[in-house]
Amino acid sequence: MGDVLAGIHATWEFDDDSVLIRFERGIRTPKLFQSLRERRVPHAALSSVTLAPGKRGTVVLRAMPRPGADPLLEAAAGQLKDSHDPYRLVLPAERETLAEYYADTLRALLGPDASEPADRFMVAVPEAPMQFKAYDGRAGFDGERVSFRWFWTGASTAKWKAGDQTFPVTELSGVEWRSPDAIDGYLRLLPRGSKGTVAVSGPAMGTPMGAVTASGAGADVEPVDGPCTAPGGALPTAAARPDQDPAAVVFGLGYGPVHESLPFAAAVLESVRRTQPTHTTPDPVLVGAGRRDPADIAERIRHLGELHQAGLVTDDEFSAKKAQLLAEL
Repeated sequence: MGDVLAGIHATWEFDDDSVLIRFERGIRTPKLFQSLRERRVPHAALSSVTLAPGKRGTVVLRAMPRPGADPLLEAAAGQLKDSHDPYRLVLPAERETLAEYYADTLRALLGPDASEPADRFMVAVPEAPMQFKAYDGRAGFDGERVSFRWFWTGASTAKWKAGDQTFPVTELSGVEWRSPDAIDGYLRLLPRGSKGTVAVSGPAMGTPMGAVTASGAGADVEPVDGPCTAPGGALPTAAARPDQDPAAVVFGLGYGPVHESLPFAAAVLESVRRTQPTHTTPDPVLVGAGRRDPADIAERIRHLGELHQAGLVTDDEFSAKKAQLLAEL
């Protein structure tokens, strides 16, 4: 079509086979939109299009993606607020007639499978490398591996005993993201053959979060009350508490914000789906943290020394941790 419809925080550009959503970068634009920048959504990825009255003299044009078509929404599992929904275009009420025209045009372009779940992801996610700062560690993703580096002041004893973690996406079945806007938010990696919680879709903040596997399915969880003491790189077979689980990082006020942690979770989920074999599913493989950058080791030892001088770390703890870090060179 080639037409453009400009709304509040975003502009939709209509092409013959897709809609290109470009997000504004103003200070009032939700940070998630600024992080995404733009998204090309094929018509084949949509299930329906709606137009409804909005707040304070606006109308809302919304394109509904098919289940399984967008890794970002699959990872979000119904937890996004309406104001953070990338498929909503808010327009002044005087543009309602124009919005209705484009809504009708898009509806006419929906495919015969629009009412069916998608068998693959059709909307791209932000590209790796990516990272964000959680409360108890820093999460990184290079496109092939997810790494967790624990913070001395935030990580639990169980995580320090397990050590920093590195997980190839080929050994994962999915991710579990609980919004940092809810209580006890976290990002958890799910190993192949593990059980997750039931995926949900609905409104969201406060809605129980579900594990999203590469196949889009969840299973009942078997909770573990005690600490997880899996060896370095080991993915537990049952869901331990996130603060005790070396395959999870926990959020907090200012840590793991939606605009950083959700695109990260979506990128990992997309990579898992892309690398997942179509035949048998092997047992989880224990993965070591691997060799570290010497500069990173030196920085960690320096920080450890500061904690020791401040009296926050005992002599024995300092010596043991320093020896552990030097052994990783």
